[in-house]
Amino acid sequence: MAAKSNGPIGEHSGRVLAGPTNPMVTPLLTDLYQFTMAYAYWKAGKHNERAVFDLYFRKNPFGGEYTIFAGLEECIRFIANFKLSEDEIDFVRESLSPSCEDGFYDYLRGVDCSGVEVYAITEGSVVFPKVPLLRVEGPVAVVQLLETPFLNLINYASLVATNAARHRFVAGESKMLLEFGLRRAQGPDGGIGASKYCYMGGFHATSNVAAGKLFGIPLRGTHSHAFVSSFMSPDEIIDKSLRSSDSQSTCEDFVSLAQTWLSKIQWSNSLNGTFGETNQSELAAFTSYALAFPDNFLALVDTYDVMRSGIPNYCAVALALNDLGYKAAGIRLDSGDLAYLSGEARKIFRTIEKEFGVPGFGKTNITASNDLNEETLDALNKQGHEVDSFGIGTYVVTCYAQAALGCVFKLVEINNQPRIKLSEDVTKVSIPCKKRSYRLYGKEGYPLVDIMTGENEPPPKVGERILCRHPFNESKRAYVVPQRVEELMKCFWSGSPGGIREDLPPLRDIRDRCITQLRKMRPDHMRRLNPTPYKVSVSAKLYEFIHFLWLNEAPVGELQ
Repeated sequence: MAAKSNGPIGEHSGRVLAGPTNPMVTPLLTDLYQFTMAYAYWKAGKHNERAVFDLYFRKNPFGGEYTIFAGLEECIRFIANFKLSEDEIDFVRESLSPSCEDGFYDYLRGVDCSGVEVYAITEGSVVFPKVPLLRVEGPVAVVQLLETPFLNLINYASLVATNAARHRFVAGESKMLLEFGLRRAQGPDGGIGASKYCYMGGFHATSNVAAGKLFGIPLRGTHSHAFVSSFMSPDEIIDKSLRSSDSQSTCEDFVSLAQTWLSKIQWSNSLNGTFGETNQSELAAFTSYALAFPDNFLALVDTYDVMRSGIPNYCAVALALNDLGYKAAGIRLDSGDLAYLSGEARKIFRTIEKEFGVPGFGKTNITASNDLNEETLDALNKQGHEVDSFGIGTYVVTCYAQAALGCVFKLVEINNQPRIKLSEDVTKVSIPCKKRSYRLYGKEGYPLVDIMTGENEPPPKVGERILCRHPFNESKRAYVVPQRVEELMKCFWSGSPGGIREDLPPLRDIRDRCITQLRKMRPDHMRRLNPTPYKVSVSAKLYEFIHFLWLNEAPVGELQ
Protein backbone atom coordinates (compact mmCIF):
# COMPACT_ATOMS: atom_id res chain seq x y z
CA MET A 1 0.00 0.00 0.00
CA ALA A 2 1.41 3.39 -0.95
CA ALA A 3 2.33 5.82 1.79
CA LYS A 4 -0.03 8.78 2.04
CA SER A 5 1.02 12.39 2.29
CA ASN A 6 0.47 14.19 5.55
CA GLY A 7 -1.96 16.34 3.62
CA PRO A 8 -2.08 19.30 1.26
CA ILE A 9 0.67 21.86 1.57
CA GLY A 10 -1.64 24.46 3.09
CA GLU A 11 -3.33 27.77 2.55
CA HIS A 12 -0.08 29.50 1.54
CA SER A 13 -0.03 27.41 -1.64
CA GLY A 14 -3.67 28.11 -2.38
CA ARG A 15 -4.95 24.88 -0.85
CA VAL A 16 -6.62 24.28 2.49
CA LEU A 17 -4.75 22.17 5.03
CA ALA A 18 -6.96 19.42 6.45
CA GLY A 19 -7.72 19.40 10.15
CA PRO A 20 -6.20 17.05 12.75
CA THR A 21 -6.69 13.30 12.33
CA ASN A 22 -8.82 13.20 15.48
CA PRO A 23 -11.90 15.44 15.24
CA MET A 24 -11.82 15.87 19.02
CA VAL A 25 -8.72 18.06 18.61
CA THR A 26 -10.48 21.44 18.75
CA PRO A 27 -9.73 24.74 20.53
CA LEU A 28 -11.58 23.32 23.57
CA LEU A 29 -9.07 20.49 23.90
CA THR A 30 -7.18 22.53 26.45
CA ASP A 31 -6.93 23.23 30.15
CA LEU A 32 -9.34 25.72 31.69
CA TYR A 33 -6.50 27.93 32.86
CA GLN A 34 -5.57 28.71 29.27
CA PHE A 35 -8.91 30.50 28.89
CA THR A 36 -8.70 32.15 32.32
CA MET A 37 -5.23 33.47 31.42
CA ALA A 38 -6.48 34.59 28.01
CA TYR A 39 -9.21 36.59 29.73
CA ALA A 40 -6.73 38.07 32.20
CA TYR A 41 -4.40 39.06 29.34
CA TRP A 42 -7.35 40.64 27.52
CA LYS A 43 -8.58 42.42 30.63
CA ALA A 44 -5.10 43.86 31.19
CA GLY A 45 -4.75 44.89 27.54
CA LYS A 46 -1.80 42.51 27.13
CA HIS A 47 -3.45 39.93 24.83
CA ASN A 48 -1.75 41.17 21.65
CA GLU A 49 1.74 41.45 23.10
CA ARG A 50 4.21 39.45 21.00
CA ALA A 51 5.40 36.39 22.91
CA VAL A 52 7.83 33.56 22.22
CA PHE A 53 7.39 30.11 23.79
CA ASP A 54 9.67 27.08 23.58
CA LEU A 55 8.32 23.52 23.66
CA TYR A 56 10.95 21.05 24.86
CA PHE A 57 11.51 18.12 27.22
CA ARG A 58 13.94 17.79 30.10
CA LYS A 59 15.01 14.13 30.06
CA ASN A 60 15.19 11.35 27.47
CA PRO A 61 12.71 8.52 28.08
CA PHE A 62 13.27 4.83 28.88
CA GLY A 63 16.68 5.44 30.43
CA GLY A 64 18.09 6.19 26.99
CA GLU A 65 20.03 9.07 25.46
CA TYR A 66 17.87 9.98 22.48
CA THR A 67 14.27 10.79 21.58
CA ILE A 68 12.35 10.81 18.29
CA PHE A 69 10.37 13.98 17.63
CA ALA A 70 6.83 13.25 16.44
CA GLY A 71 3.47 15.00 16.31
CA LEU A 72 4.43 18.14 14.37
CA GLU A 73 2.08 17.43 11.47
CA GLU A 74 -0.94 17.26 13.79
CA CYS A 75 0.07 20.57 15.42
CA ILE A 76 0.25 22.33 12.06
CA ARG A 77 -3.11 20.88 11.01
CA PHE A 78 -4.55 22.13 14.30
CA ILE A 79 -3.42 25.74 13.97
CA ALA A 80 -4.33 25.84 10.27
CA ASN A 81 -7.93 25.23 11.31
CA PHE A 82 -7.96 27.01 14.68
CA LYS A 83 -11.27 28.84 15.06
CA LEU A 84 -13.77 28.79 17.91
CA SER A 85 -17.37 28.13 16.89
CA GLU A 86 -20.29 29.98 18.46
CA ASP A 87 -21.21 26.83 20.37
CA GLU A 88 -17.67 26.58 21.75
CA ILE A 89 -17.64 30.25 22.74
CA ASP A 90 -20.97 29.77 24.52
CA PHE A 91 -19.46 26.90 26.51
CA VAL A 92 -16.41 28.98 27.43
CA ARG A 93 -18.81 31.70 28.63
CA GLU A 94 -20.63 29.12 30.83
CA SER A 95 -17.33 27.84 32.21
CA LEU A 96 -15.79 31.18 33.18
CA SER A 97 -16.87 33.57 35.91
CA PRO A 98 -20.07 35.56 35.28
CA SER A 99 -17.98 38.68 35.91
CA CYS A 100 -16.10 38.19 32.60
CA GLU A 101 -17.00 40.95 30.17
CA ASP A 102 -18.83 40.32 26.88
CA GLY A 103 -16.07 42.03 24.96
CA PHE A 104 -13.79 39.04 25.65
CA TYR A 105 -16.15 36.69 23.82
CA ASP A 106 -16.27 39.11 20.89
CA TYR A 107 -12.46 38.91 20.92
CA LEU A 108 -12.57 35.09 20.88
CA ARG A 109 -14.78 35.18 17.76
CA GLY A 110 -11.95 36.79 15.84
CA VAL A 111 -9.13 34.61 17.16
CA ASP A 112 -7.17 32.51 14.65
CA CYS A 113 -3.51 31.68 14.04
CA SER A 114 -2.83 34.13 11.22
CA GLY A 115 -0.49 36.03 13.53
CA VAL A 116 1.32 32.94 14.79
CA GLU A 117 4.66 31.59 13.58
CA VAL A 118 5.90 28.07 14.31
CA TYR A 119 9.54 27.09 13.92
CA ALA A 120 10.30 23.44 14.54
CA ILE A 121 12.77 20.63 14.16
CA THR A 122 11.72 18.37 11.27
CA GLU A 123 9.42 15.56 12.38
CA GLY A 124 11.17 12.20 12.64
CA SER A 125 14.43 13.76 13.82
CA VAL A 126 16.54 12.49 16.70
CA VAL A 127 16.31 15.14 19.42
CA PHE A 128 17.70 15.81 22.88
CA PRO A 129 16.68 17.49 26.16
CA LYS A 130 16.47 21.27 26.51
CA VAL A 131 16.73 21.90 22.75
CA PRO A 132 13.39 23.43 21.61
CA LEU A 133 11.33 21.11 19.45
CA LEU A 134 9.02 24.01 18.61
CA ARG A 135 9.34 27.76 18.93
CA VAL A 136 5.93 29.39 18.82
CA GLU A 137 5.66 33.15 18.30
CA GLY A 138 2.52 35.27 18.31
CA PRO A 139 0.01 37.20 20.40
CA VAL A 140 0.46 35.94 23.94
CA ALA A 141 -3.20 35.06 24.53
CA VAL A 142 -3.47 33.08 21.30
CA VAL A 143 -0.21 31.20 21.82
CA GLN A 144 -1.27 30.39 25.36
CA LEU A 145 -4.39 28.70 23.95
CA LEU A 146 -2.11 26.47 21.85
CA GLU A 147 -0.03 25.21 24.78
CA THR A 148 -2.08 22.25 26.01
CA PRO A 149 -3.11 20.89 22.59
CA PHE A 150 0.48 21.12 21.34
CA LEU A 151 1.76 19.27 24.40
CA ASN A 152 -0.97 16.67 24.03
CA LEU A 153 -0.17 16.11 20.35
CA ILE A 154 3.60 15.87 20.84
CA ASN A 155 4.13 14.13 24.20
CA TYR A 156 2.53 10.78 23.37
CA ALA A 157 3.56 10.81 19.71
CA SER A 158 7.24 11.34 20.53
CA LEU A 159 7.15 8.79 23.35
CA VAL A 160 5.67 6.07 21.13
CA ALA A 161 7.99 6.83 18.21
CA THR A 162 10.97 6.63 20.56
CA ASN A 163 9.71 3.38 22.08
CA ALA A 164 9.30 1.91 18.60
CA ALA A 165 12.79 3.04 17.59
CA ARG A 166 14.28 1.41 20.68
CA HIS A 167 12.51 -1.89 19.88
CA ARG A 168 13.74 -1.55 16.30
CA PHE A 169 17.32 -1.09 17.51
CA VAL A 170 17.26 -4.10 19.85
CA ALA A 171 15.58 -6.42 17.33
CA GLY A 172 18.11 -5.54 14.63
CA GLU A 173 17.68 -4.04 11.18
CA SER A 174 17.28 -7.42 9.48
CA LYS A 175 14.12 -8.25 11.45
CA MET A 176 10.59 -7.17 10.54
CA LEU A 177 8.57 -5.47 13.28
CA LEU A 178 4.78 -5.65 13.27
CA GLU A 179 2.64 -3.49 15.54
CA PHE A 180 -0.19 -5.58 17.04
CA GLY A 181 -1.26 -3.27 19.87
CA LEU A 182 -4.71 -1.95 18.97
CA ARG A 183 -6.63 -4.15 21.41
CA ARG A 184 -4.37 -3.15 24.29
CA ALA A 185 -4.02 0.56 23.47
CA GLN A 186 -5.51 3.32 25.61
CA GLY A 187 -8.69 3.80 23.63
CA PRO A 188 -9.26 4.41 19.91
CA ASP A 189 -7.07 7.53 19.73
CA GLY A 190 -4.24 5.74 21.51
CA GLY A 191 -4.55 2.85 19.07
CA ILE A 192 -4.56 5.03 15.95
CA GLY A 193 -1.73 7.22 17.21
CA ALA A 194 0.37 4.24 18.27
CA SER A 195 0.08 2.63 14.84
CA LYS A 196 1.14 5.84 13.10
CA TYR A 197 4.06 6.62 15.37
CA CYS A 198 5.31 3.03 15.64
CA TYR A 199 5.56 3.06 11.85
CA MET A 200 7.39 6.38 12.02
CA GLY A 201 9.79 4.91 14.58
CA GLY A 202 10.76 2.03 12.31
CA PHE A 203 8.07 -0.65 12.49
CA HIS A 204 7.18 -2.16 9.12
CA ALA A 205 3.43 -2.79 9.37
CA THR A 206 0.37 -2.74 11.64
CA SER A 207 -2.66 -4.92 12.24
CA ASN A 208 -4.77 -1.75 12.62
CA VAL A 209 -6.98 -1.48 9.54
CA ALA A 210 -8.13 2.08 10.31
CA ALA A 211 -4.52 3.26 10.59
CA GLY A 212 -3.75 1.54 7.31
CA LYS A 213 -6.52 3.50 5.63
CA LEU A 214 -5.70 6.83 7.27
CA PHE A 215 -1.92 6.80 6.86
CA GLY A 216 -1.10 4.24 4.18
CA ILE A 217 0.72 1.97 6.65
CA PRO A 218 1.18 -1.60 5.32
CA LEU A 219 -1.21 -4.08 6.96
CA ARG A 220 -0.36 -7.53 8.31
CA GLY A 221 -2.50 -10.16 9.99
CA THR A 222 -3.55 -13.80 9.75
CA HIS A 223 -5.84 -15.63 12.14
CA SER A 224 -6.27 -16.27 15.86
CA HIS A 225 -6.48 -19.38 18.04
CA ALA A 226 -10.27 -19.08 17.80
CA PHE A 227 -10.15 -19.78 14.07
CA VAL A 228 -8.07 -22.91 14.63
CA SER A 229 -10.20 -24.23 17.48
CA SER A 230 -13.45 -23.52 15.60
CA PHE A 231 -12.80 -26.55 13.35
CA MET A 232 -13.58 -30.08 14.46
CA SER A 233 -12.44 -32.17 11.48
CA PRO A 234 -11.50 -31.95 7.78
CA ASP A 235 -15.04 -33.16 6.96
CA GLU A 236 -16.28 -29.62 7.61
CA ILE A 237 -14.51 -28.30 4.51
CA ILE A 238 -17.11 -28.27 1.73
CA ASP A 239 -15.31 -26.72 -1.22
CA LYS A 240 -12.02 -28.60 -1.45
CA SER A 241 -10.86 -27.42 -4.88
CA LEU A 242 -8.04 -24.96 -5.50
CA ARG A 243 -6.77 -23.55 -8.78
CA SER A 244 -3.03 -23.44 -9.33
CA SER A 245 -1.25 -20.09 -9.09
CA ASP A 246 -0.98 -19.88 -12.88
CA SER A 247 -4.69 -20.84 -13.29
CA GLN A 248 -3.68 -23.63 -15.69
CA SER A 249 -4.96 -26.50 -13.54
CA THR A 250 -7.22 -27.27 -10.57
CA CYS A 251 -6.69 -29.58 -7.63
CA GLU A 252 -10.15 -31.02 -6.94
CA ASP A 253 -9.30 -32.26 -3.44
CA PHE A 254 -6.77 -30.00 -1.75
CA VAL A 255 -7.65 -31.56 1.61
CA SER A 256 -6.46 -34.98 0.45
CA LEU A 257 -3.32 -33.42 -1.03
CA ALA A 258 -2.45 -31.92 2.37
CA GLN A 259 -3.15 -35.28 4.05
CA THR A 260 -0.82 -36.98 1.57
CA TRP A 261 1.96 -34.59 2.35
CA LEU A 262 1.42 -35.08 6.09
CA SER A 263 1.92 -38.81 5.61
CA LYS A 264 5.13 -38.19 3.64
CA ILE A 265 6.46 -36.00 6.44
CA GLN A 266 5.54 -38.54 9.10
CA TRP A 267 7.37 -41.28 7.21
CA SER A 268 10.32 -39.13 6.20
CA ASN A 269 13.71 -40.82 6.66
CA SER A 270 15.43 -37.54 7.38
CA LEU A 271 13.01 -36.66 10.16
CA ASN A 272 13.40 -40.12 11.72
CA GLY A 273 9.82 -40.45 12.82
CA THR A 274 9.83 -37.10 14.59
CA PHE A 275 6.13 -36.65 13.97
CA GLY A 276 3.30 -38.95 14.95
CA GLU A 277 -0.40 -38.25 14.84
CA THR A 278 -1.28 -34.56 14.65
CA ASN A 279 -4.42 -32.71 15.66
CA GLN A 280 -6.76 -33.16 12.69
CA SER A 281 -8.99 -30.23 13.57
CA GLU A 282 -5.92 -27.99 13.41
CA LEU A 283 -5.00 -29.47 10.04
CA ALA A 284 -8.56 -28.74 8.89
CA ALA A 285 -8.24 -25.11 10.03
CA PHE A 286 -4.91 -24.66 8.26
CA THR A 287 -6.25 -26.27 5.08
CA SER A 288 -9.36 -24.10 5.14
CA TYR A 289 -7.28 -20.95 5.62
CA ALA A 290 -4.98 -21.95 2.78
CA LEU A 291 -7.99 -22.45 0.51
CA ALA A 292 -9.11 -18.92 1.38
CA PHE A 293 -5.66 -17.32 1.11
CA PRO A 294 -3.39 -19.58 -0.95
CA ASP A 295 -1.02 -16.73 -1.77
CA ASN A 296 -0.68 -15.53 1.84
CA PHE A 297 -0.89 -18.58 4.08
CA LEU A 298 0.63 -17.89 7.48
CA ALA A 299 -0.40 -20.25 10.27
CA LEU A 300 -0.58 -19.79 14.04
CA VAL A 301 0.97 -23.07 15.18
CA ASP A 302 0.66 -23.10 18.98
CA THR A 303 -3.05 -23.75 19.55
CA TYR A 304 -2.43 -27.37 20.59
CA ASP A 305 1.24 -28.37 20.42
CA VAL A 306 3.85 -26.54 18.35
CA MET A 307 6.27 -29.38 17.60
CA ARG A 308 3.93 -32.37 17.65
CA SER A 309 1.08 -30.82 15.70
CA GLY A 310 1.40 -27.20 14.57
CA ILE A 311 4.67 -27.49 12.65
CA PRO A 312 3.91 -30.77 10.78
CA ASN A 313 0.39 -29.60 9.94
CA TYR A 314 1.76 -26.32 8.61
CA CYS A 315 4.40 -28.09 6.55
CA ALA A 316 1.83 -30.44 5.03
CA VAL A 317 -0.39 -27.58 3.89
CA ALA A 318 2.58 -25.47 2.75
CA LEU A 319 3.95 -28.33 0.64
CA ALA A 320 0.50 -28.93 -0.87
CA LEU A 321 0.38 -25.25 -1.82
CA ASN A 322 3.86 -25.55 -3.30
CA ASP A 323 2.58 -28.30 -5.63
CA LEU A 324 0.15 -25.74 -7.03
CA GLY A 325 2.76 -23.00 -7.44
CA TYR A 326 2.06 -21.05 -4.25
CA LYS A 327 4.59 -20.11 -1.59
CA ALA A 328 3.37 -20.20 2.01
CA ALA A 329 4.07 -17.05 4.05
CA GLY A 330 5.25 -18.75 7.26
CA ILE A 331 4.28 -19.49 10.84
CA ARG A 332 3.54 -17.49 13.99
CA LEU A 333 4.57 -18.54 17.50
CA ASP A 334 2.51 -16.93 20.24
CA SER A 335 3.66 -18.83 23.34
CA GLY A 336 6.35 -21.06 24.76
CA ASP A 337 10.13 -20.85 24.56
CA LEU A 338 10.45 -18.73 21.44
CA ALA A 339 14.21 -19.19 21.07
CA TYR A 340 14.00 -22.99 21.30
CA LEU A 341 10.83 -23.40 19.23
CA SER A 342 12.02 -21.10 16.44
CA GLY A 343 15.33 -22.98 16.29
CA GLU A 344 13.65 -26.39 16.13
CA ALA A 345 11.18 -25.19 13.51
CA ARG A 346 14.03 -23.86 11.37
CA LYS A 347 15.80 -27.24 11.52
CA ILE A 348 12.66 -28.99 10.29
CA PHE A 349 12.13 -26.49 7.48
CA ARG A 350 15.71 -27.00 6.28
CA THR A 351 15.38 -30.77 6.48
CA ILE A 352 12.19 -30.67 4.39
CA GLU A 353 13.81 -28.38 1.82
CA LYS A 354 16.68 -30.81 1.42
CA GLU A 355 14.67 -34.04 1.37
CA PHE A 356 11.79 -32.95 -0.83
CA GLY A 357 13.70 -30.47 -3.00
CA VAL A 358 11.57 -27.41 -2.21
CA PRO A 359 13.75 -24.32 -2.83
CA GLY A 360 13.53 -21.68 -0.11
CA PHE A 361 11.52 -23.79 2.33
CA GLY A 362 14.35 -23.67 4.84
CA LYS A 363 13.98 -19.89 4.93
CA THR A 364 10.29 -20.02 5.84
CA ASN A 365 9.38 -16.86 7.75
CA ILE A 366 8.97 -17.33 11.49
CA THR A 367 7.00 -14.66 13.33
CA ALA A 368 6.94 -14.46 17.13
CA SER A 369 4.52 -12.58 19.36
CA ASN A 370 3.42 -13.02 23.02
CA ASP A 371 3.95 -9.83 25.09
CA LEU A 372 7.34 -8.99 23.64
CA ASN A 373 9.33 -5.98 24.82
CA GLU A 374 12.88 -4.64 24.73
CA GLU A 375 14.04 -7.02 27.44
CA THR A 376 12.62 -10.16 25.81
CA LEU A 377 14.04 -9.15 22.43
CA ASP A 378 17.45 -8.64 24.02
CA ALA A 379 17.17 -12.00 25.82
CA LEU A 380 16.25 -13.77 22.57
CA ASN A 381 19.29 -12.26 20.88
CA LYS A 382 21.54 -13.53 23.66
CA GLN A 383 19.96 -17.02 23.61
CA GLY A 384 20.10 -17.30 19.83
CA HIS A 385 16.88 -17.61 17.83
CA GLU A 386 15.53 -18.07 14.31
CA VAL A 387 12.71 -15.51 14.41
CA ASP A 388 12.38 -13.31 11.30
CA SER A 389 9.50 -11.07 12.39
CA PHE A 390 8.26 -9.84 15.74
CA GLY A 391 4.64 -8.94 16.49
CA ILE A 392 4.73 -6.44 19.37
CA GLY A 393 1.67 -4.98 21.05
CA THR A 394 1.11 -4.02 24.67
CA TYR A 395 4.58 -2.86 25.62
CA VAL A 396 5.12 -0.65 22.59
CA VAL A 397 1.69 1.04 22.28
CA THR A 398 1.16 1.65 26.02
CA CYS A 399 4.79 2.67 26.57
CA TYR A 400 4.69 0.38 29.59
CA ALA A 401 8.25 1.27 30.63
CA GLN A 402 7.48 5.02 30.96
CA ALA A 403 4.14 6.74 31.23
CA ALA A 404 4.94 10.12 29.67
CA LEU A 405 7.71 12.11 28.02
CA GLY A 406 7.20 15.30 30.03
CA CYS A 407 7.36 18.04 27.39
CA VAL A 408 6.90 21.57 28.70
CA PHE A 409 5.91 24.90 27.10
CA LYS A 410 7.77 27.89 28.53
CA LEU A 411 7.68 31.61 27.87
CA VAL A 412 11.18 32.75 26.83
CA GLU A 413 10.49 36.26 25.49
CA ILE A 414 7.71 38.87 25.46
CA ASN A 415 7.80 42.23 23.70
CA ASN A 416 11.43 41.48 22.78
CA GLN A 417 12.31 41.12 26.46
CA PRO A 418 13.88 37.75 27.41
CA ARG A 419 12.19 35.88 30.27
CA ILE A 420 13.45 33.05 32.48
CA LYS A 421 11.72 30.55 34.75
CA LEU A 422 13.77 29.82 37.89
CA SER A 423 13.66 26.83 40.20
CA GLU A 424 15.61 25.32 43.08
CA ASP A 425 15.77 22.27 40.81
CA VAL A 426 18.26 23.42 38.17
CA THR A 427 16.84 20.98 35.58
CA LYS A 428 13.65 23.07 35.62
CA VAL A 429 15.34 26.39 34.91
CA SER A 430 14.38 27.54 31.41
CA ILE A 431 16.79 28.89 28.80
CA PRO A 432 15.62 32.45 27.97
CA CYS A 433 15.21 34.43 24.74
CA LYS A 434 14.55 33.55 21.12
CA LYS A 435 17.23 31.07 20.08
CA ARG A 436 18.67 29.20 17.14
CA SER A 437 19.80 25.59 17.40
CA TYR A 438 22.53 23.75 15.51
CA ARG A 439 23.88 20.20 15.37
CA LEU A 440 27.66 19.97 15.03
CA TYR A 441 29.16 16.89 13.34
CA GLY A 442 32.66 15.44 13.75
CA LYS A 443 35.12 14.07 11.20
CA GLU A 444 33.63 10.54 11.43
CA GLY A 445 30.19 11.87 10.45
CA TYR A 446 28.60 11.39 13.88
CA PRO A 447 26.78 14.25 15.68
CA LEU A 448 29.01 15.59 18.45
CA VAL A 449 26.90 18.19 20.20
CA ASP A 450 23.78 20.34 19.84
CA ILE A 451 24.34 24.01 20.55
CA MET A 452 21.86 26.83 21.16
CA THR A 453 22.76 30.43 20.40
CA GLY A 454 21.01 33.76 20.64
CA GLU A 455 18.91 34.59 17.58
CA ASN A 456 21.28 37.28 16.35
CA GLU A 457 24.56 35.48 17.00
CA PRO A 458 26.53 34.38 13.93
CA PRO A 459 26.03 30.67 13.21
CA PRO A 460 28.83 28.15 13.85
CA LYS A 461 31.05 27.65 10.81
CA VAL A 462 32.64 24.50 9.44
CA GLY A 463 36.29 24.26 10.45
CA GLU A 464 36.10 27.12 12.98
CA ARG A 465 36.54 26.36 16.67
CA ILE A 466 33.57 27.20 18.88
CA LEU A 467 33.25 27.03 22.67
CA CYS A 468 30.30 24.88 23.76
CA ARG A 469 29.16 25.35 27.35
CA HIS A 470 26.77 23.43 29.56
CA PRO A 471 23.84 25.79 30.22
CA PHE A 472 24.15 25.62 34.02
CA ASN A 473 27.38 23.83 34.98
CA GLU A 474 30.33 26.24 34.83
CA SER A 475 33.02 23.54 34.64
CA LYS A 476 31.47 21.60 31.75
CA ARG A 477 32.72 23.12 28.51
CA ALA A 478 34.57 22.05 25.39
CA TYR A 479 35.88 23.46 22.13
CA VAL A 480 34.46 21.89 18.99
CA VAL A 481 35.70 22.21 15.42
CA PRO A 482 32.67 21.06 13.39
CA GLN A 483 33.10 19.30 10.07
CA ARG A 484 29.43 19.89 9.27
CA VAL A 485 26.85 22.26 10.75
CA GLU A 486 23.11 21.64 10.55
CA GLU A 487 20.58 24.25 11.63
CA LEU A 488 17.76 22.38 13.33
CA MET A 489 14.73 24.68 13.31
CA LYS A 490 12.75 25.59 10.21
CA CYS A 491 9.55 27.55 9.68
CA PHE A 492 6.53 25.25 9.39
CA TRP A 493 3.83 27.90 9.88
CA SER A 494 4.49 31.47 8.86
CA GLY A 495 1.21 33.02 9.94
CA SER A 496 0.48 35.53 7.23
CA PRO A 497 -0.57 34.34 3.75
CA GLY A 498 2.31 34.23 1.30
CA GLY A 499 4.89 33.44 3.96
CA ILE A 500 7.51 30.86 3.07
CA ARG A 501 7.35 27.64 5.05
CA GLU A 502 8.36 24.00 4.89
CA ASP A 503 6.05 21.46 3.28
CA LEU A 504 4.67 18.61 5.35
CA PRO A 505 6.33 15.44 4.01
CA PRO A 506 4.61 12.06 3.55
CA LEU A 507 4.68 9.72 6.54
CA ARG A 508 7.02 7.32 4.75
CA ASP A 509 9.56 10.13 4.20
CA ILE A 510 9.39 10.98 7.91
CA ARG A 511 9.97 7.30 8.73
CA ASP A 512 12.97 7.20 6.38
CA ARG A 513 14.38 10.31 8.04
CA CYS A 514 14.04 8.72 11.46
CA ILE A 515 15.83 5.54 10.38
CA THR A 516 18.58 7.48 8.61
CA GLN A 517 19.20 9.75 11.60
CA LEU A 518 19.41 6.81 14.00
CA ARG A 519 22.01 5.15 11.78
CA LYS A 520 24.13 8.30 12.02
CA MET A 521 24.22 8.23 15.82
CA ARG A 522 27.35 7.07 17.59
CA PRO A 523 26.83 3.48 18.86
CA ASP A 524 27.59 4.32 22.49
CA HIS A 525 24.73 6.86 22.51
CA MET A 526 22.36 4.16 21.26
CA ARG A 527 23.08 1.18 23.52
CA ARG A 528 20.33 -0.05 25.85
CA LEU A 529 22.35 -0.10 29.06
CA ASN A 530 24.47 2.80 30.31
CA PRO A 531 24.46 4.83 27.08
CA THR A 532 26.89 7.74 26.81
CA PRO A 533 25.05 11.04 27.36
CA TYR A 534 24.79 13.22 24.27
CA LYS A 535 26.01 16.76 24.86
CA VAL A 536 23.61 19.70 24.67
CA SER A 537 25.22 23.10 25.04
CA VAL A 538 24.86 26.84 24.64
CA SER A 539 27.24 29.39 23.15
CA ALA A 540 29.53 31.35 25.45
CA LYS A 541 27.48 34.51 24.84
CA LEU A 542 24.16 32.80 25.64
CA TYR A 543 25.71 31.19 28.74
CA GLU A 544 26.72 34.60 30.07
CA PHE A 545 23.28 36.02 29.35
CA ILE A 546 21.45 33.12 31.07
CA HIS A 547 23.40 33.69 34.27
CA PHE A 548 23.09 37.47 34.09
CA LEU A 549 19.30 37.16 33.81
CA TRP A 550 19.23 34.50 36.52
CA LEU A 551 21.00 36.76 38.99
CA ASN A 552 18.88 39.72 37.93
CA GLU A 553 15.57 37.91 38.48
CA ALA A 554 16.39 35.90 41.62
CA PRO A 555 15.56 37.77 44.83
CA VAL A 556 18.46 38.34 47.21
CA GLY A 557 17.96 36.88 50.63
CA GLU A 558 18.74 38.64 53.90
CA LEU A 559 20.05 37.00 57.06
CA GLN A 560 18.80 38.35 60.40
